Amino acid sequence: MNEMIRDINVPNDWDRSGLPGWCYHSPALLELEKQHVFREHWQIACHVSDIPEPGNYLAMDVVGERALILRGQDGAVRAFHNICRHRGSRLVADEKGSCRNALVCPFHGWVYNLDGTLRGAARPRSFPPLDKNEFALKSLECEIWQGFVFIRFAPGPQPSVAELMKPFEDELSHYRSEEMVPAGGIWTQESPVNWKSVRDVDNEGYHVAMAHPALQDLYGSTYYDEPFVDGLCRSFATYNPHAGRRWSVRNYVKISQDNPRLPERLRKAWIYFGLFPNCVIAVTPETMQFYQEFPIGVGKTLLRGGIYRYREEDRAQRLARYLAYRIDRDTQSEDVQLTVWSNEAMTSNAFAGFYLSDLEYGVRTHHDHIRKVLPVVTLKEAPEEKAMAEVNAGLVESR
Repeated sequence: MNEMIRDINVPNDWDRSGLPGWCYHSPALLELEKQHVFREHWQIACHVSDIPEPGNYLAMDVVGERALILRGQDGAVRAFHNICRHRGSRLVADEKGSCRNALVCPFHGWVYNLDGTLRGAARPRSFPPLDKNEFALKSLECEIWQGFVFIRFAPGPQPSVAELMKPFEDELSHYRSEEMVPAGGIWTQESPVNWKSVRDVDNEGYHVAMAHPALQDLYGSTYYDEPFVDGLCRSFATYNPHAGRRWSVRNYVKISQDNPRLPERLRKAWIYFGLFPNCVIAVTPETMQFYQEFPIGVGKTLLRGGIYRYREEDRAQRLARYLAYRIDRDTQSEDVQLTVWSNEAMTSNAFAGFYLSDLEYGVRTHHDHIRKVLPVVTLKEAPEEKAMAEVNAGLVESR
């Protein structure tokens, strides 16, 4: 990556505060976040290998929307709202599946081609003539980048995915992620916290030494974070010279092989590429994964992700991938607990706000991106819930 195009320096004098506590328990703010932070920004839906054959589909329910990712008979991957044009029923109920050459609505039997056009309605004589394009499935913005399928529910401030991710393109291209295959299905998990508490923990490595013994053993002495710049952040680490106090780390480092696809500087690296507002693409020499979070409610968040591997791997590579998964699994469990402790403090009268270390500048820059999208969060005191949208609109207009 050419770091010269990204100013990743921590300023000498910066505001070390975070978002005010009210931002973590306001239902009215959450509704604004769903629209302006989530629906209007790119989201990873899956990898092309999750839907490898014509007729394969994947459904994704987030922030009040239902997405359907579908591979057509022509091999193209498209994204639609999972909504029948007749009465709004789900076209597919399963999270993943396959259809032969058409989608059939389970409510009244309307039939759609795999390119989204209407093939026909049940009992067509009960309707006026229906144009196949006018009554086609509503499409979503969809872009494939290095094998990942990105979707966007509504137009927003970000450019194309290719333009947005340009600073990371060269470094990530070494992994040839478009050639990878699933190491398992898309996973989901619910956590009893506000989504921002999840991101706050993930956006800094200051806590690694204390809270993540396996990661500290593996790469603690080399780890560093880069802040959010133009919607992107990055964290980088290579194995410690004497890693191996813990069983999983000791055996992982011993078994993990040099990946000949990678340049020397990446052969022992774990890297995390962050994409505003809520997504991370993480790479090791053996795997690539994405993970993200979506708000379900003020105090409930959906965690979601997928792990991918090289199509051809030997026994040692499989074992190294398993050990890396063990390290990640323990780390995620530790992070979930940290988010619960952090989030529950937000409702306490004793909570006086964040005071961030230079090592937590990534938290501040992520919050700054939220402030830019929703200036209402710059207010120390919460507006009335019923006035939240109006106050925010006024602040946007006054810029």
